[in-house]
Amino acid sequence: MKSADLIKPVDYLDISISRQMLTLYVENTVHQQYLISTAKNGSGELRGSECTPTGWHKIRAKIGADQPLNAVFVGRRPTGEIYSPELAEQFPARDWILTRILWLNGLEPGKNRYRDVDTGWRYIYIHGCPDHCPMGVPESHGCIRMLNQDVVDLFARVSPGMPVLIHE
Repeated sequence: MKSADLIKPVDYLDISISRQMLTLYVENTVHQQYLISTAKNGSGELRGSECTPTGWHKIRAKIGADQPLNAVFVGRRPTGEIYSPELAEQFPARDWILTRILWLNGLEPGKNRYRDVDTGWRYIYIHGCPDHCPMGVPESHGCIRMLNQDVVDLFARVSPGMPVLIHE
């Protein structure tokens, strides 16, 4: 099944890589928009590419509902740390995953699901990042980064299973 073969649902997330914009549609109407940051390497599905995968996905899981702003996650688990400039200096190589995680799964076999192109197995998320990171500029390692307040807002508006379309 290809992206063009799928019927757009009534409620879904639309992620535009070219516009660096995440749009929440509710009943086919723009409900909320957020500036984001997708992959520095552009779009692509291959494991290890550090690209943002395209096509239809769904929210596999919501992680971190009870965590404070700037809570640090490693392996989808809170570390107990709260992001700060001092922590960033201590761990300069970390790709900071903060506040909330929406873990994505691909829905298109051969494109973004199974084998070397599986979005879920690539651990692609919508997640918070340090608030000094620029939005509207592709800088991630494949995930969709959001400001912490924005990811908290989005997290409250979506449910597991919600469709997500990622496109150029």
